[in-house]
Amino acid sequence: MYEAYRDFAVRLAREVGAIHLSCFRGTDLGIRTKSNISDLVTRADRESEEHIVRAVAACYPTHAVLGEEGGDRGAVGGDYRWVVDPLDGTTNFSQGLPVFAVSIALQYRNETIVGVVYAPYLGELFTAVKGGGAWLAVGDAAPQRIAVSPKRDLATAVVATGFPYDKCDNPDNNAENVARILPHVRDLRRMGAAAYDLCCVAAGMLDGFWELALHEWDVCAGELIVREAGGEVVALRADRGVSIVAGNETLVREIGRYVR
Repeated sequence: MYEAYRDFAVRLAREVGAIHLSCFRGTDLGIRTKSNISDLVTRADRESEEHIVRAVAACYPTHAVLGEEGGDRGAVGGDYRWVVDPLDGTTNFSQGLPVFAVSIALQYRNETIVGVVYAPYLGELFTAVKGGGAWLAVGDAAPQRIAVSPKRDLATAVVATGFPYDKCDNPDNNAENVARILPHVRDLRRMGAAAYDLCCVAAGMLDGFWELALHEWDVCAGELIVREAGGEVVALRADRGVSIVAGNETLVREIGRYVR
């Protein structure tokens, strides 16, 4: 039912990925700061979002777009809304590190029905349609169905997290959570791109993930992909933006014992 929207999002994600790669490790990134010195935007972020907005307007003029850089645009208030992070992992991108992605989700009456996350340097394309499972295509290979990790023991789990942009000014910056959980897991990763973190959970490459003070565009596509892979995404708290825990049911509960 939603496959045409998925296919549109996949095509758009690959086009945006080409924009990323044309700028990556270049000398003209156009780096600027936003809310503080840790919160970056590059030329690739801006060009990618404008490409998405133009494509949606051309193909679906009655749809709205919520993007990280431009906020709400298009037919705001309608039934359909695209939620996009044009370049998730901007700090990685600006440093020449290869973990970054474009995240594109479609909501119908506030319910996410399509999710696509594409990491162009890695050649990994994650997709999900509501009720249709979660899939990963690597390079030119056919998509393969993915599922969250079956682990039930936190001591064997490799989990990921991230830190909010206001970490320097706000002591509620996730550092205490890391200190509490670190002795109880096999290891901890900080990948630097929440959308990609969620997809790694969906594919079982990470066993769990939590983060504070995210935004809807960071997680909208990834949350659907995790759920369609048999996992859970639950709210960690309500006072720190979008704060979530993801993994299988058992590990979400176990992570929740240590993070808050």
